[in-house]
Formats: sequence, structure tokens, C-alpha cells
Amino acid sequence: MSFYRKQMSALHAWKGDENRKPLILRGARQVGKTTLVNSFANNYSQYIALNLEKKEDQSYFEKYSNPQSILNALSLDHRLKSIDHATTLLFIDEIQESPKAIAMLRYFYEEIPALHVIAAGSLLEQALAKVKSFPVGRVQHLYVFPMNFQEYLLAHKMDNLVQQLNNIPIDESAYYVGLDWFHRYALLGGMPEIIQLNVQGVPISELPKTYEGIWASYIDDVPKYAKNDTEEKVIKHLMRTAPLYLDTRVTFQGFGKSNYRSREVGESFRALDDAKIIQLIYPGTTVDFPIVADYRKSPRLQFLDTGLLNHSLNIQSSLLEVEDLSTSYKGALLPHLITQELITLQEYTYSKPNFWVRQKKDAQAEVDIIYPYQGLIIPIEVKSGKVGKLKSLHQFMSAAPHPYAVRMYAGKFSIETHQLSNGKQFYLMNLPYFLTTYLPVYLDYFIQKYPANNVG
Repeated sequence: MSFYRKQMSALHAWKGDENRKPLILRGARQVGKTTLVNSFANNYSQYIALNLEKKEDQSYFEKYSNPQSILNALSLDHRLKSIDHATTLLFIDEIQESPKAIAMLRYFYEEIPALHVIAAGSLLEQALAKVKSFPVGRVQHLYVFPMNFQEYLLAHKMDNLVQQLNNIPIDESAYYVGLDWFHRYALLGGMPEIIQLNVQGVPISELPKTYEGIWASYIDDVPKYAKNDTEEKVIKHLMRTAPLYLDTRVTFQGFGKSNYRSREVGESFRALDDAKIIQLIYPGTTVDFPIVADYRKSPRLQFLDTGLLNHSLNIQSSLLEVEDLSTSYKGALLPHLITQELITLQEYTYSKPNFWVRQKKDAQAEVDIIYPYQGLIIPIEVKSGKVGKLKSLHQFMSAAPHPYAVRMYAGKFSIETHQLSNGKQFYLMNLPYFLTTYLPVYLDYFIQKYPANNVG
């Protein structure tokens, strides 16, 4: 079973591009890269798929020094009379297993530009360090993440709801249905294997073994990106204990009640970050564009998938009857899920979201997310309750060079005008949190409808 993935549109655009370059799909294991390509391959008359975890497939790049020889050998082994470059897709999966294959992408581009070549890999950052001549400027990148809410709905054939959610602003008739379905998604997360089982009717009570299997596969991968035995031990310790620190910013020294030093923990976290399994999210400290992360300050943790996180924390049963996700797990679960949703909006480039802090003796402040938009830094608070309680948001807006702020919550869509204690006014867009993946179009609507020069 294959589901709609938003990257499919990007693949079709790549296929039709006259200046097409070999494409590398990037992302953690088990987020659906291989399934995506296998589905996309239906657009070609010939499809050759290699998996470089298999020695026999990796051997093509060990034995032959140029792409035409590789193609000739593939033609013979696959019993193909000929390979028409314009109608053939060559897929090189798990390319991180062969630095030579990564380097060879350059020569596919230079010597056989008509051939359609896609590579996919996880742990690529570690592999790239071993490539002496990475084909900079000779390849393109496309990022794949766990399925987002929109993809989850389409997997469940909720096309009519998706169509309704595309109406800006949202119609009231779609609000409660969207909220209910988002709560189901928040419980399960976006790992394709989990969603497939869910679509097939497998009860939630039978899913823990699948979550365990996915997490175990990541633990099995640790030796591939740990530099030594000590780092392997530290990484496994972090994977066991890190979920418990979802609701706080972390320090490295002695993390998880261990005796590990700051440097050991920091390097291990960065290895997990490269693998996209547990990422370090650092704060920005200014209100002026662009966002500049401050790596001297304590980061937050962002896990690959909220469903895996829920399973690790054993809180899935508590989410079954939830009415407002902002109250779940000390208020930390919803900002994590919204950050995950925002990450999925990226395709050709990747940058981690940030939050905002201001640390003064008498004015500690922290805004959940800051979002770059058209030369502005938009603050986003994730919570319910009265607007007057958004003290950190007020501090940000009192210094911001623009009047736009967003609150994501369980309530209905609205836009309000508010006045700060210093007399400055700002606009607040209250956005139902199940519309996170629609944030860019809502910001378009917001700013066009409420021009900055109309506020005092």
C-alpha cells in the first residue's frame, strides 16, 4: 500500500526539468523514502533499483570506474536489451553505504545527463565525511519526513476534509471534524508503517510492538554513526532517557542522571541530530530578521516522530479522550508536534525551527516557536487561555519591528487587535492547531488583510 506524499509533486517537477540533476532523498530511516520512489517509478518504462546494503548491488560501484560501464553491467544483469536514458529511472537506495557511489553521482550528471537518477540514504552526514570529492553543484536534494496531518488525512481517504481545510479561513463546519482527526493523528504520529496499520484497521492496542520495532532499528544503527565504543554507549543512554526531558531545555553535563561529561553528551547528541532521530533545537534571542540560533544557550529536544515519543513516554492511553492537546504532558507535547509539522513543510533545503528567549534578571521570557516569513520573525505561542497570559509573547511584540503574532490553540480561527502596556498595538491570529501545515497561506491571508500601517 502506498500513500500520497507531498514530495511526489516535487519528483514530477524534477522529472520534467531539462536541467535535472541526480536527486538525493534525505531523511531518517523508515520515513518512506523507498516507498515513495517505488511509487514514482510507475512513470517510467524501465526501472532499475539497487540497494547498497546488498554487497552484490554495491559491487557495481566497486568494480566499475564510470557510469556507462555500470549501466552496461546493469543491462546485462537485468536482461535488458537496451537502456533508454530518457525513459529509465535508476534508483540507488542506501547510498550512504558506498562513498564511491556518492562520488559517482557527479559523473552520471556530467556523462549521462538524460538518465534519471535518484539516490536515497539515511545517516548521510556520516557518509559524506568519507567522500573525498562530494559532487557539489552536481546533485539536488529532497527531504522526506514522517507523514504530516494532511498526508495522514489523505491516507484515510478524507479528501473532502482536506479540500475544506484548503478554504482560507476555515469554515466552521470543518472545525470540529478537523480537530477530532488531528487528535487521532497526534496519538499515532506520522511513521508510514504505523499509519498503514491504522488504515488497515489494526487496533491501537496492537501497535506498541511496531513502535518498539522501529525504535529498535534505530538503536541497531548506532554503531554506524558512533565514532567509538564510548560514544555508542552514550548515544544508547540518550535514546533511553531523552524522552523524559521533553518539557525542559537540557544541559549536557551528567544528562539523564549519568556521569557522562558535557563533551561526550554533546557529541553524541550531535550524532543523533545528524541522523534526524533526536535533534537539538536552539533559541534565537533577537526579534530582527534573520533568525540566528544562539548555540551558547541550552537547547530543547525534538524527536523524529511524536507517535514514537508518545510510546516512549507511555502516554498514548491518556491521549485517547483528550479535548485540548495543549494540556498534555506538562504542555510540552503540542509544541513538539507543531514543530514536527512545520519541519515537514520543507523540501529542497532543511533548517531546524527555533524558539525565542530573553534572559534578564527581571524579565525571563520564552516563546514556543519563531517562524521566518517574508523578512519577518513571527512569534508563535502554543497554548490556550486568555490572551493576557501570553506574557512572553507580549515581550517579543513590544520589541518586534512588525505587528504580527500567532497563537496556536484548540479554539476557533480569529484575528484580534491588542494593545501592550507601552501603548503599541499588534495583531494576533488565533489559529486552530490542526492547521499548522497551512501556516504559510494563513500568514499570507493575515498580513494582506491587516496591513502593518493600519495599526498604531
